[in-house]
Order: sequence, then C-alpha cells, then structure tokens
Amino acid sequence: MKKVIFIAVLLASTLTFAQQRGSGKMGENAPMNQRESFTPEQKAELQVKRMTLHLDLTTKQQEEIKKIVLENTKKRDVKKAEMQAKRAEGKKPTSEERYAMQNQRLDNQIAMKAELKKILSKEQMEKWEAHQNDNLSKRNNKSKMRQGKGNQKK
Repeated sequence: MKKVIFIAVLLASTLTFAQQRGSGKMGENAPMNQRESFTPEQKAELQVKRMTLHLDLTTKQQEEIKKIVLENTKKRDVKKAEMQAKRAEGKKPTSEERYAMQNQRLDNQIAMKAELKKILSKEQMEKWEAHQNDNLSKRNNKSKMRQGKGNQKK
C-alpha cells in the first residue's frame, strides 16, 4: 500500500512540474504578443553581432551591415504593426494582397542579398548563403512537423 501511495505522489509531482515548464512569460510556448519585444535598433544590433560571430566581420563591415539591417528591421516592424491592426479588426488579406506581400518580401530579400554582396567577401557570402539555406530547411521541417501533428488530431 505504501508503494502505491508513493508512486501516486511521485507521478502527480512529475506531472505538475512538466506542466509548469513552459508557462513563464518568456516560455517557448508563450504567444508572440507576450514575448519580450526589442526596439529595431536592439534587433539590428543583435543580428549584426550574430553575423559577426558567424562570418568574422570587420568593424567597417559591421557598420555597413548594421545600417542595412536596421532599415529592414524598421520596415518589417511597420508591416507587422499593420498586419496586427488588420487582424485586430478581423480583416484577412485577400489572395492578391498575400501575393503582393510575398512578392515585396522576396524583393526585399533580393535587395539585401545584393547589398551584402557588395560588403562581404566571397567566402563570407558563401557562408552566409549556406546559413540562410540551413535556416530555411529548418523552418520547413518545423512547419511540416506542425502540419503532421495537426493532421493526426483530426
């Protein structure tokens, strides 16, 4: 009898800790609006530092890239605010609007890549492109995993 009670208490405490794990404000499963948000300058600074570590950038390259990243971050934040306002009103983008947004996003990526080609060396550019491809494949795999889980529930 003591063993059964001990196992029940152990099981109950394990389940409580498992549920509390990601419940913090900055938890992995926290909604996007509850996560800490940084200013565009802070976001740009962090991204440039990550690029510096990954690509071994010079100080001149850091300064030039920071300008580009800051501009892109500000544009992205404005678009994000617009989309959140529309979502709050209950409006969904039409097919044409989604197409235009995706087209604009890709144009921005092409422009950034062209600017980076002017700043980075050939080796740095190859390393950056490889990193971008890795991130894209990770995102695609994560998306497929999410879709697979959603299909299992139905």
